[in-house]
Amino acid sequence: MSGYQKQNRLAKNKILANLVLLPLSKLYGIGVGLRNLMFDWRILKETTFPVPVVVVGNLVAGGTGKTPHTEFIIEHLKYKYRVGMLSRGYKRTTNGFVLATRRSTPADIGDEPYQIYQKFGSDITVAVCEDRCAGIEEMLRIDPKINLVVLDDAFQHRYVKPTVAVVLTEFNRPVFYDRLLPLGRLRESIKALSRADMVIVTKCPDKLKPVEYRIFKNNLKVFPYQKLFFSRYEYMPLQPLFPDEADPAPYLSWLNDGDGVLLLSGIANPRPLVRYLRSFHAPLKVKSFPDHHAFTRRDMESLRKEFDQMEGERRIIVTTEKDAVRLAGNPYFPQELKRDIYYLPIEVRFDTRFSENFQEELHKALLDAVKKQ
Repeated sequence: MSGYQKQNRLAKNKILANLVLLPLSKLYGIGVGLRNLMFDWRILKETTFPVPVVVVGNLVAGGTGKTPHTEFIIEHLKYKYRVGMLSRGYKRTTNGFVLATRRSTPADIGDEPYQIYQKFGSDITVAVCEDRCAGIEEMLRIDPKINLVVLDDAFQHRYVKPTVAVVLTEFNRPVFYDRLLPLGRLRESIKALSRADMVIVTKCPDKLKPVEYRIFKNNLKVFPYQKLFFSRYEYMPLQPLFPDEADPAPYLSWLNDGDGVLLLSGIANPRPLVRYLRSFHAPLKVKSFPDHHAFTRRDMESLRKEFDQMEGERRIIVTTEKDAVRLAGNPYFPQELKRDIYYLPIEVRFDTRFSENFQEELHKALLDAVKKQ
């Protein structure tokens, strides 16, 4: 396809989007705006709980890094509080309130809560429930020692009044350049940021430039009572998905042009990971699926064929930590590939050159909120 044909096709798609999606987007915005007004006017009631509630969320439909940031918050609060983490449990096969236990599977509670339970289950209580108010009440009934609740992906769930609301926006896809669903990815208008106590710009480059900081500060228009932070991912060494069967995990920097990497991902935005893997010498193939994808027998057979067709002296499959929890128990995963697949853990790092220390500000906000009660 020529450059002219591509431009013509893009122009036609833009016209179609404006004709069909723009009116739907405006109707959606009216509906969301009316709902928020009903909460603001106290027609719909927010519930306040006897323990602090930290809400982690965003304005867009996925891809901002909620789970790694939720884990970061839990990691830094679990030493001072008895933490209960509650999530909706997206794409789980169960309904109602479910408490995570050692017998739980990703199908029971969702892949993200399962991942959090695997990391912190010995230190915190993890549960899922569509009704966040009912879920918090049940968690406090089951474990009265819980003295702080973290809600994952609940910024739009306004029936719970947060003590501290943490909202994420992605560096490469900022909310101020986005549009409301279905034309764009916004769940609600950027004006909703006024409800946040802390705003985090996620997935920033390693060396954030002062001009980039100013662009976000000026466009997000944070109020004096709000705090603005910038975070990035730090990729950790590869870990075997099947430790009992895998070869020792290689360092990506060891691989060269004569090797090969196949990325298997089912996350909302794999582009930062793709860029990271392409920074190494080994040729990269990408096999991408939608967010929270349930890998089927056909998917696994396709993975095996693609891996067999790859060239290279050392060939490996790399997946995300989030996908790893679904793949580890997948009955269709090829036995012969278990020695060649590794997952790539990530950790959140905050840039303190342009903002205050996030952990200290979070602790301070919680203490201030408790004093006001």
